[in-house]
Amino acid sequence: MVIAVDGTAASGKGTLAKKLAAHFGFHYLDSGALYRLVALGVAEAGKDPHNEADAVAAAKALNCARCGDPAIRTAEMGVGASIVSAHPAVRTALLDVQRAYAAKAPGAVIDGRDIGTVICPKATAKLFVDATPEVRAHRRWLELAAKGNPPEEAAVLADIISRDERDKSRAVAPLKPAEDAVLLDTTDLGVEAAFAAALAIVEPRIAAAR
Repeated sequence: MVIAVDGTAASGKGTLAKKLAAHFGFHYLDSGALYRLVALGVAEAGKDPHNEADAVAAAKALNCARCGDPAIRTAEMGVGASIVSAHPAVRTALLDVQRAYAAKAPGAVIDGRDIGTVICPKATAKLFVDATPEVRAHRRWLELAAKGNPPEEAAVLADIISRDERDKSRAVAPLKPAEDAVLLDTTDLGVEAAFAAALAIVEPRIAAAR
């Protein structure tokens, strides 16, 4: 069984996906971390994330053991991930990695931007999580502020809007809700309220599949 949690940057999809995985006892994968790892690999090699060959080389050398590396959680790697993820060959290189994870028993929760549309089109349950750009930018700013020396919130908002545009306009696997995904707007929801809403959507689908 697979729960696909897609959505925009800083919408809360990662937090929801982790909580859903813990609730159901499923494996959890942040697919965005894979693209951040590719971006980090490109940066460490001194290459250009806009160059598809450089990005593909990093994708093929991916070390999933580094998914927890704090170095991938910087704002720079977030931008880099959005750039490398626009390369079709990079997405192809990471396709099997994600699908293999989705096949793990007893189930998996995967969050990203194309899980319900491309990676797992037959997922048991699909969510598309979103919130206004302003709310998402403030959440991201709070995350960065907690780490010290955050950028101006206006700069974070500009980055969020730019990433949305890149993700929605790319030629391959653009960010969009799957036709059978349920939209969850977290603009006015705290973590627990958002989780309760997500659980109300997902739980009946999981129960029906068991």
